[in-house]
Amino acid sequence: MGKKKRFKVLSLVCLFICVLVWIPNIVFQIPSQLWMMTFVIAPIGIVFAALMKKRWLIVANTFMFFSFFIFMFVGYFVSYITDGNP
Repeated sequence: MGKKKRFKVLSLVCLFICVLVWIPNIVFQIPSQLWMMTFVIAPIGIVFAALMKKRWLIVANTFMFFSFFIFMFVGYFVSYITDGNP
């Protein structure tokens, strides 16, 4: 397996892990601190994606890096829209 193929697989694995760590919190509504792994794993995925110059993987891993802030914004926004109390 070539370097580029290996970097792509590693970047996809990092992205997949970042998505998986959010499943207990979002899908099952079980409080879990696994989501904090996104702050460690997503930058690794960004580096591997940047090494092979795949923009969509860079964007996807960056999105996962900021996913906590995105989920917080969406949660507060939905709360504001529905009843006005955060």
